Amino acid sequence: MIESTLLLIKPNAVKNKNIGEIISIIEKDGFLIKNIRYFRFTEDLINIFYKDHIGKSFFDNLNKFMLSDVTIALHLERDKAIERLRQINGDTDPETRETGTIRSLFADTITANAVHSSDSPQNAKRELEIIFGYR
Repeated sequence: MIESTLLLIKPNAVKNKNIGEIISIIEKDGFLIKNIRYFRFTEDLINIFYKDHIGKSFFDNLNKFMLSDVTIALHLERDKAIERLRQINGDTDPETRETGTIRSLFADTITANAVHSSDSPQNAKRELEIIFGYR
């Protein structure tokens, strides 16, 4: 089943000039780029986008990191997009992520982990609406 999902290329991957390599990985895996946006998070946008993480112990670090530089957002499509993108992204935890995943190649820390992707069809719809203004 063809699905839509969101990929964020986070500030550390942008600063480290990994955008092209990350996009190449996802395109080679059969993803179609439907839209792309280069933007900078604001505190208000972070509070909307990451609302489920407000108050958690890592939220302040995440907030500071996401405000540190620009982010690239991609609206992607392919068969089983959500599941597949999360597989090729790899785990956020360096101890459990597989070699060859985007995060194994480009993450700097558990927070500066290079990419974000939607974890469910509901969150994909919500996140795409927030970032791209879809209705």
